[in-house]
Amino acid sequence: MSILRSRPDFFADLKEVALPFADDVVENLRAGELIGLTGDLYTGRDQTHRRFFSLLEQGKDLPVDLSGQLLYYVGPSPAQPGQVIGAAGPTTSYRMDVYTPRLLELGLKATMGKGKRSPEVREAMVKRKGVYFATIGGAGAFLSKCIKAAELVAFADAGPEALFRFTVENFPAVVINDVTGRDFYEEIKNG
Repeated sequence: MSILRSRPDFFADLKEVALPFADDVVENLRAGELIGLTGDLYTGRDQTHRRFFSLLEQGKDLPVDLSGQLLYYVGPSPAQPGQVIGAAGPTTSYRMDVYTPRLLELGLKATMGKGKRSPEVREAMVKRKGVYFATIGGAGAFLSKCIKAAELVAFADAGPEALFRFTVENFPAVVINDVTGRDFYEEIKNG
């Protein structure tokens, strides 16, 4: 039985964290904390990242200011009638590792997906005071209920890999990597 069915109240007492982030909020998050994100975040998978870097290489501005923002690695499915968005579960984060240090330099404060991050990304998060969150893989329909609005921002031709702005409420996540360099996955593994 999944934790979602056995403990429907599991997410009721999450530490609420407002988006976009204030520096002091990010700097006080610690690996292992369960949080509920509320506010606006951006989405982006492989295509969005490639296009970001193409724009940067051309000396152009990105379509959004990433300062203080969270970038969620998701490719949402289309909304059914009466829904804000379809399933919106996380994608594997390491595919974006090559891009993440540069985006942190631009002021990005957090990323969210599933799976581990590379040593280079973890080092960049410490240097730039950023964090990495994991959310529930395989629970895209559940997560979509935490999304109250979805707006296409850029790269419409990329379909689900386009850049979206989501307004979320009590969106569940776990702090995996914090600004001190702690890694919750390693802490669990090493007991």
